Amino acid sequence: MSDPTQFPGFETRSVHAGQRFDPTTGAVIPPVHFSTTYAQDGIGGLREGYEYGRSGNPTRTALETQLAALEGGAHGLSYASGLAAEDALLRAVLKPGDEVLLGNDVYGGTYRLIARVLGPWGVGVRVVDMRDLGAVEAALGERPARIVWVETPSNPLLHITDIAGLARLGRAAGALVVVDNTFATPALQQPLALGADVVVHSTTKYLGGHSDVVGGALVLNDDGLYEQAKFLQFAAGAVSGPMDAWLTTRGVKTLALRMQRHSENGQAVAEFLDRHPKVARVHYPGLPGHPGHDLAARQMRSFGGIVSAELQDAASARRFAESTRLFQLAESLGGVESLMNYPDEMTHASVRGTDLAVPEELVRLSVGIESVDDLIADLDRALASL
Repeated sequence: MSDPTQFPGFETRSVHAGQRFDPTTGAVIPPVHFSTTYAQDGIGGLREGYEYGRSGNPTRTALETQLAALEGGAHGLSYASGLAAEDALLRAVLKPGDEVLLGNDVYGGTYRLIARVLGPWGVGVRVVDMRDLGAVEAALGERPARIVWVETPSNPLLHITDIAGLARLGRAAGALVVVDNTFATPALQQPLALGADVVVHSTTKYLGGHSDVVGGALVLNDDGLYEQAKFLQFAAGAVSGPMDAWLTTRGVKTLALRMQRHSENGQAVAEFLDRHPKVARVHYPGLPGHPGHDLAARQMRSFGGIVSAELQDAASARRFAESTRLFQLAESLGGVESLMNYPDEMTHASVRGTDLAVPEELVRLSVGIESVDDLIADLDRALASL
């Protein structure tokens, strides 16, 4: 087969990038390489560059090639978790005294990593509404930021940020623009093509897609930054194991199909909740009334499978979250099964009392690929019990 990364079709690259058949046996699915060390042809005579499992593994290389192809980037790096990927990037770029300009709606673990792990090391963090490019420009003009960090759609309020506009501001200010693309995935949105410098993923979510493997990734074009992040991958050791890499690769092969179904179901669930009298507000960019709807329609292929909803009060939200049957109450998102989350006490407990605190009356739904009629019936029954 010719180089699959050169095929224009996203689905083709999902299936074939980094997945050449085994040259010895012809096995269509490349083997999982569990070896921790590799024989050398004389001292320093490495075969294909492999010497030790932490520095490199063929199964991990296959995944990194696949991820780079999907995001349209020159380089991909796979880590043991999404936060491990974020940590490697932040430490590759920052030094004491530097600041991160952070969106005001992001995953609580990202804020915790910057503020509580890197903060004592001397890294500062400022929070701004990334939807307001004027506010971002003013913040960058007030004093420099080394990194501008955004999620779009954001977690859990589904804010939509103009990636191209943010990239222009970051470039003018000498800041690195990092986009967490976990919610959208490259099947729906490709930030590097819109001008972002780095894409971050928790591959635990939609890329793996089956709630059975933890991982994280970086995709970028800058050769120097890639070498720095790769060095930290090796030197700090937060690498994805071979079985984790293989499971993620297997999930990625069906990403396009899954995201189509997630988006269809997400749209139907959002519209149902938006009509329901016991729901005060629905956050979903596929709804015409969402303030970021038009922008999302321009920079995304579809609107994804995450829906957040506000109930009348915190007590109602908690009861609703605990009353569904098909939507299971659990952390995480992006698997084929539907999950219910109460962010204030679950995924975003670490941002309570900060500028990133989420409403207590909010629930977040990760809408799976089940029958949408069953999903809506489950939500309808739970709402009727309130």
